[in-house]
Amino acid sequence: MLDLENVQFLNDEQIREKAPSVFTMKPSNEVSKHYTHIPTTKVINDMRTLGWDVVDVKEVKARKASTRGVQKHLVVFRNPDIVINGEDGDTVFPQILLTNSHDGKNAFTFTAGLFRLVCENGLVISTTQFEAVKMRHMGYTFEDLQENIREMVEKLPLTVESMNKMKEIEMGEKAALDFAKRALETRFDENQMKRIKVDLNELLKPTRKEDMGNDVWSIFNVVQEKIIEGDFQYIAGSKARKARRVKNFNQDQKINKELFELALEYVA
Repeated sequence: MLDLENVQFLNDEQIREKAPSVFTMKPSNEVSKHYTHIPTTKVINDMRTLGWDVVDVKEVKARKASTRGVQKHLVVFRNPDIVINGEDGDTVFPQILLTNSHDGKNAFTFTAGLFRLVCENGLVISTTQFEAVKMRHMGYTFEDLQENIREMVEKLPLTVESMNKMKEIEMGEKAALDFAKRALETRFDENQMKRIKVDLNELLKPTRKEDMGNDVWSIFNVVQEKIIEGDFQYIAGSKARKARRVKNFNQDQKINKELFELALEYVA
């Protein structure tokens, strides 16, 4: 079991400071009278009962006063009893990512994720077996939540299998450069890709010794971290620019899912 002192769980005060919308007790005035309001704190407490506590939380910026407090938010859970210890020393913690809003536009959506201790970086699992689980507010019960989380945990061996396959398959230089170029396309659209130049070899260069290697897992993690963290430069016109960190969690999840699916293509 993981040493609990090494896990920085957030208490309610810390969650409220980072994402006040999590504690909203009333839905938007624009929802239907048939809308059932279940505050996100209810799900957080139920997840804690199941052994999953909060390690991170975010909310989108409210663009209008009417959306403040009911906007979409993200809660990341981790269970200290569940850890994947790789034979190569790469420790990975499964995570569950919950998104919700109080404006009637989103159900509770649970997505599986991974957290790599070596780089303190989060990944989002995206396979046909790990599709997002949605729970409507109406009819929400602890028993249904418990069943959905149990099913997600039972699929974790499939994740270990995918990770091991990525570690076993070596990428040649051509394949690695192809992967890096296609990975950039998860962040930049077609028109942007035509206007910018990126040194793909720099994108593939590891930032730490633990990520050195030509296997798919190592290359995937190196590129994923750089794209999400904005740890690369690109040339637009005649100017060299530093990429920005992806801060919007909707974009973060989208890119992460697409990168995971892309990496799996190289082990098929």
